[in-house]
Amino acid sequence: GVEIHPGAKIAPGFFIDHGMGVVIGETTEIGENVTIYQGVTLGGTGKERGKRHPTLGHHVVVGVGAKVLGNIKIGDHVKIGGGSVVIHSVPDHCAVVGVPAEIVRIDGQKVEDVDLEHGDLPDPVRELKNRVRELQKEVESIETFHKGQANLKRAEGPAASSLEKKQNERK
Repeated sequence: GVEIHPGAKIAPGFFIDHGMGVVIGETTEIGENVTIYQGVTLGGTGKERGKRHPTLGHHVVVGVGAKVLGNIKIGDHVKIGGGSVVIHSVPDHCAVVGVPAEIVRIDGQKVEDVDLEHGDLPDPVRELKNRVRELQKEVESIETFHKGQANLKRAEGPAASSLEKKQNERK
């Protein structure tokens, strides 16, 4: 259940805890004393040639199910939260979480303006569905308005149309 490409460069002290589903790509480089958990992917994005997998520094911990993708550098002493998708390089001594991953701690200090309390995380699918419903209501309102305008013109007949033309000519 663990797939490590023979071309990957792995330093001493590397530890895979509960390795099922772990994938490590060909050009991955892993520093000393790195720990990764079940389901982690250190992979490429498919868009690059040459070095296309991540480089992990020393003393990095990658949480369960995290995906670290592309030719990016993960600094020393970085913690990557479970389920995160890391697509940008991360400096030393940081913690990142989310999809896409964001820095939430630097040198142990919480980064301001990032609220990742699990019970309060945004639900982008629900937000999208709500916005689609709002747009549907707007479209229905516009259609109703235009149908009313068309019915009004039909009810007023040709006289109303000629009056409307005269008013438009004056403008």
